[in-house]
Amino acid sequence: MDLPVMPPVLPMLAKAVKAIPEPDAVDGGYAYEPKWDGFRCITFRDGDDVELGSRNTKPMTRYFPELVEAVRAELPPRCVVDGEIVLARDGRLDFDALQQRIHPADSRVRLLSEQTPARMVVFDLLALDDEDLTDQPLSERQGRLAALGLDGPSIFFTPRTRDHATATEWFSQFEGAGLDGVVAKALATRYQPDKRVMLKVKHERTADVVLAGYRLHKTSTPDKPLVGSLLLGLYDNTGTLQFVGAAASFTTARRAELVTELAPLVAEDAEHPWMSADGVEGDRRPGAQSRWSSGKDLSFVPLRPDVVLEVAYDHMEGDRFRHTTQFRRWRPDRDPESCTYDQLEEPVKYDLRSLLGADVG
Repeated sequence: MDLPVMPPVLPMLAKAVKAIPEPDAVDGGYAYEPKWDGFRCITFRDGDDVELGSRNTKPMTRYFPELVEAVRAELPPRCVVDGEIVLARDGRLDFDALQQRIHPADSRVRLLSEQTPARMVVFDLLALDDEDLTDQPLSERQGRLAALGLDGPSIFFTPRTRDHATATEWFSQFEGAGLDGVVAKALATRYQPDKRVMLKVKHERTADVVLAGYRLHKTSTPDKPLVGSLLLGLYDNTGTLQFVGAAASFTTARRAELVTELAPLVAEDAEHPWMSADGVEGDRRPGAQSRWSSGKDLSFVPLRPDVVLEVAYDHMEGDRFRHTTQFRRWRPDRDPESCTYDQLEEPVKYDLRSLLGADVG
């Protein structure tokens, strides 16, 4: 492989803001795009040589053979593009299904590539032929990328607008298709690897959840235990407490205080729904191993599910919080049994096939 921009390349990143910025907030204005929920990927193609690089520069090429063939068929012979690998089912992004594509067995990889093929949404062009475009402003890179006419069947140019009102409409509308929010990119910006120069606006909601355990922080010691994350649950319609995610981001001092405060709630294993043989099975337990957690210490301190707290979250992936939640406050006024899935806001459904103008699953 011999390209003007060679792997590995760390992708340009975004920092979170509370609202979609107005176009006059920066010289040259902004381009607004949907925020995709998949695997960030910088793709390198030099003829038949293709490499799919992850956000941390590790190669993902072997896991997506169908995308390697799509790159050869749909991208220019020599180019470097930045985008997102996504997987859709029934017109909505399915991140759980996408995660399953990372499998150690080649036979499984091949089978899944046929059963649940991934697509790629491209939003930046770093190199074309012998030209390095990373020092060009985004407006120039976008124009060159749009001219490639990427409209499927497997590789698509992301929808984009410079109109603030349209971006605001997208923010609420596209969530129904499983997208994360909106990204604003200054049109005058050159490509800056590993720098948070873009702006992202994500959905944030709150939920009342049951505190059912905690994990110790990685810096804990026997004489100075520290809470790493609080383990959260919601009751399903059968009355079973399901593990739904974690809350973290505490100061060191607060981590130490939480150990003391939560000590009266520590439960015996047999008393806890996530520890007993009759409890939640498989990967619905916070201590269950998977290929994503292999080798990690997933042990936790079980707590009697007597306490409710309010957390902020962006969206659900299936029946769990997609990302780590943020602690907001304790809710002594709420009964744990009242913390059910029914309280969670359901976004208006939107078909991803309408967004990309093609049948993507």
